[in-house]
Amino acid sequence: MSSARGTTRQYWVALRAMIVLTAALGIIYPLVITAAGLLAPSQANGSLVTVNGQTVGSSLIGQSFTDKNGNALPQWFQSRPSAAGTGYDGGASSGSNQGTESETLIKAIKDRKAAIAKSDGVNPASIPPDALTASASGLDPQISPTYAREQIARVAAARNLSVSTVTTLVNSFVQAPNLGYLGEPTVNVLELNIALSKLAG
Repeated sequence: MSSARGTTRQYWVALRAMIVLTAALGIIYPLVITAAGLLAPSQANGSLVTVNGQTVGSSLIGQSFTDKNGNALPQWFQSRPSAAGTGYDGGASSGSNQGTESETLIKAIKDRKAAIAKSDGVNPASIPPDALTASASGLDPQISPTYAREQIARVAAARNLSVSTVTTLVNSFVQAPNLGYLGEPTVNVLELNIALSKLAG
C-alpha cells in the first residue's frame, strides 16, 4: 500500500516538474527571447546592411571584394582571408586548422604576401598578419587599421581620389576596442566600402 502511494507521489512530482519546465522553457523563455528581438530588430535579423533599399551584406559577416576569378578588385578595400567553406560561408564557419608548419598554409601566406605586395606596391615585410591569415571563424568582417591604411594608395589611385581623402575616410571608420580595452582597434570593411562608393572620384 505504502509502495503504491510512493509511486503515485513520484508520478505527481514528475508531472509537476514537467508542467513547470514546459511552461518555463516552452512558453516563457521563447516569449522573452522574442521580446528581446523586438527591442533590437537589426541584431535579431542578422545585422543586415542595406543601400538604397537593397541588402548588400551583414555588418557581422565578412565578404569578398573580388572578381569572378577571385582576383582582388583594386577599387575596393579587401577583407581578411577566409577559410570558411569556399570563403565567407556563414554555414561553414571555421578556420583552416592548419598548423604553423603546414606546407599548404606556408604557401598560401607566401602567395598572398606576393599578391598584396604587387597590387598595393608595398614592402612584403610590412604586410600585417590579418592580411595573410584567416581568422578562427573565417567570417570576420573587420580588418586592422594597419591593413586598411596599407590599401589606401591603391584604392585612391583606382578611384582617382586623393590619398588624403581616402585616409580621412579610413580614419573615420576605425573602431576602438570594446569597452575601450577589449581587443584591438578594427575597421569594418563592408561599411568602409559603402562609404567609399559614395565619394566622387
